[in-house]
Amino acid sequence: MASSPSPSSSAQAARQRLADQLREIREDAGLTGRKLAELAGWHGVSKVSKIEHAARPISPEDLRAWCRACNVSPGRTEELLAELRAAAGMWVTYKQLHRRGLKGAQESVRERYERARLMRVYSNKVIPGLLQTEGYTMAALEAVQHEQAIEVDDVAGAVAERMERRRVLHRSDARFVFLLEESVLWYRTTPPAVHAEQLRHLLAVMLMPSVLIAVIPRTADRTVSGWGVWPEESFTMTEFAQVNVELVSGYLTIVQPDEIAMYVSAWERLFPLAVVGQSAERLILQATEALPP
Repeated sequence: MASSPSPSSSAQAARQRLADQLREIREDAGLTGRKLAELAGWHGVSKVSKIEHAARPISPEDLRAWCRACNVSPGRTEELLAELRAAAGMWVTYKQLHRRGLKGAQESVRERYERARLMRVYSNKVIPGLLQTEGYTMAALEAVQHEQAIEVDDVAGAVAERMERRRVLHRSDARFVFLLEESVLWYRTTPPAVHAEQLRHLLAVMLMPSVLIAVIPRTADRTVSGWGVWPEESFTMTEFAQVNVELVSGYLTIVQPDEIAMYVSAWERLFPLAVVGQSAERLILQATEALPP
């Protein structure tokens, strides 16, 4: 099983990549750390050293001062600022994400769904948001509100936002592929009636031309490649440009190509294990029929 980057290592690697570039820019400009600090109006060289070792985050203002001191072009400066914003936004704790409540958190990702042309979602624990019914979403977000002690009571607004988001599945210019572990169909985290409605909804969504739902059976032989294909953490890939991972403590956004390639590789290991069409439909029906009345 390939190990996935941890939130801290991914974010730290992004900060280090930026720090390495800043050091190279200083060296190419023929400046010592002391001279750069002097030109930037900073006291002492320690600030430069900490920035170059990624021990201290650099602010946008300090980055501009760094670039001015090293005579960096405006275009290159903007590229570095964009990389700084990306690194800063890679890891967001749920406390930060839900500062404005659950509705604000749902609204913050709306554009990504609306602009996506290819979205691939692997889930090993919950029905993905775009496939959820109102009742399932309500139960899921109420659990989040309770578990994270979110004081803003806007679950209803957050549910409405997620229900509105589902309209992207009707787009003719986009493709949405969902890869579910079969266990997701069986986890009884909601009342039987809500669970049954959710599974029936999956059967309906399977008929949409923009959607493919694949299910990895619990009985799948995961040794077909000669070694075990283990479940991974749930993740969402948007094109080949971004991966998002929802973990226990926060929300990870990955944009570095080498790390995205790891998730593409994971998808390519997992997807061949899945069934689609009538075979996937049978698995959903089996889970539905096993629910208590």
